[in-house]
Amino acid sequence: MIYKYYQQHIFPHILNQVMQVGSLMDQRRELLLKIQGDVLEIGFGTGLNVPFYQNINTLYALEPSAEIYHLAQERVHQANFDIQHIQASAEKLPFADQSLDHVVSTWTLCSIAALDQALDEIFRVLKPTGTFHLVEHVLHNENATLRRLQNVLTPLQKRVADGCHLNRNIETLLIQHGFDYIEKQYFDAQGIPKIGQRMFHARVQKK
Repeated sequence: MIYKYYQQHIFPHILNQVMQVGSLMDQRRELLLKIQGDVLEIGFGTGLNVPFYQNINTLYALEPSAEIYHLAQERVHQANFDIQHIQASAEKLPFADQSLDHVVSTWTLCSIAALDQALDEIFRVLKPTGTFHLVEHVLHNENATLRRLQNVLTPLQKRVADGCHLNRNIETLLIQHGFDYIEKQYFDAQGIPKIGQRMFHARVQKK
């Protein structure tokens, strides 16, 4: 009961604060400013991406947690485009095959329980020319010591951070699920503990 209370009423506020670190907000801006049309955002959270969508018509805000989405209400009301809350999971997207031009995920793939299934779903709903835009903290691809620590600490991280994995290799997973890269880069985010500092920014399309 205590853990459930933490998940529903304490962790959402912690997450909202942590994800507003300046280096992460800069990455949101870089990822989102050029996107046009209709967008599905996987893991809408507290709506931190909303100010950076400048040319979209409708945002389908996929957020399974009503408690977290509640924290987004002010940002939702201030948006100059339509936002539709989709209370569903990434593992079973309520959209038709090949129906979306853009899917966005910012620091969400780390915490999806059945990530392989979710990536298959994203592939399914994207149009043949659609683009998946993402930024995520990932398994360190250069520092072996940090990589070992990420593997050791991930079980604890999953417990305290609502399923978040420190050790996912997103670049490889996207290739395995049929995506081609049109843009990718690694960087270390400032203001974040070293254990979770390595980030992966990418745009992919179907092969």
